[in-house]
Amino acid sequence: MARKAQPPRTASSRKPASVAAPAPAIDADLLRTIAELVANSNLTEFEVEKGDLRIRAARAPAAAIVSVGAAPPVQPLPPLAKSVTSPAPVAEPAEYPDAVKSPMVGTAYLRPNPDAKPFVEIGARVSLGDKLLLIEAMKTFNDIVATKSGVVTAILVEDGQPVEYGEPLLVIE
Repeated sequence: MARKAQPPRTASSRKPASVAAPAPAIDADLLRTIAELVANSNLTEFEVEKGDLRIRAARAPAAAIVSVGAAPPVQPLPPLAKSVTSPAPVAEPAEYPDAVKSPMVGTAYLRPNPDAKPFVEIGARVSLGDKLLLIEAMKTFNDIVATKSGVVTAILVEDGQPVEYGEPLLVIE
């Protein structure tokens, strides 16, 4: 049996083993639109996922913004506009100087599970570091502990209630 002559292989006729797809370009118009949505609404956090693209935007409090090294300082977003149908106003921190405040946005839970008794009740004596409640954020439960010893005189949130950053949760006197 005779073999057919094969043409010589050249570098241009070889196929590369694997070529990585170029990274998708970031759509600047989309980012501007999302920033405007957060700036011009009552949203404090926004997340959208489509295919491999995931975008999360959050309004950070001015005190939490820090400039590192030679990076330009980050400017805080303008204050939220008041909505006509806004929920009842949250008590100002000045009304509760001894309040334990939420360190994050999430959902407050006063008990470890629906069938358990609450971590603390009004009138309970707590010590520095005692667990007071949980805040669930992004499917992670975070312990909120007493910042000082004393007596719980008020619980300002309900079990399962959404909370904002800096919102008073309970009062220890």
